[in-house]
Amino acid sequence: MRELVYYIASSLDGLIAGPDGADPTGPDGFWPVTPDYVQHLATTYPETLPAGAREALGVTAEGTHFDTVLEGRKSYEIGLAAGVPDAYPHLRHLVFSRTLAEAPAPAVELVADDPTVRVRELKREDGKDIWLLGGAGLAGALYPEIDRLIVKLSPLTLGDGVPLFAHGTAFDPRLWQLTDHTALESGVLFLTYRRAPASEVRG
Repeated sequence: MRELVYYIASSLDGLIAGPDGADPTGPDGFWPVTPDYVQHLATTYPETLPAGAREALGVTAEGTHFDTVLEGRKSYEIGLAAGVPDAYPHLRHLVFSRTLAEAPAPAVELVADDPTVRVRELKREDGKDIWLLGGAGLAGALYPEIDRLIVKLSPLTLGDGVPLFAHGTAFDPRLWQLTDHTALESGVLFLTYRRAPASEVRG
């Protein structure tokens, strides 16, 4: 069965964006995007690079991890504001929103229904794993469905901002088993965790 993977960049204090929710890696962003970080993405997770970056870097690799990407309306609208209606045309792209009437890009699938129901359907389909891009609201709604976390941990603190899971996410303590880690010279850590069995949480 396919797995839902929350693959996300985080600061040391567990934040994924500033208080305004804007793209922290954009032209006016504060997130450090170092050459070794970009190279690691291009060689290990090429499918997670947006189309513009893939073209600029000459990346054509299909990727081995994901064939589907999920994002919420706020996350999607960051790309729209930059004039990019589909940043991931090389992936099946689903946007969860109850307010968008139609998708600005024909290949983008709008989902107004319960995210949990849709994700369970996707998991039963054949294919590679499912990338949960964000944002925090969608990650919070799908918290019980996340099978793995891949945290791109940056040597950065924000003090305030958007957390990994939106405030209001149901209190549900979970343990995660570290299954892989990569440390880059720039200080970025790629940490892969698999959800531990429920029995280990209860002790």
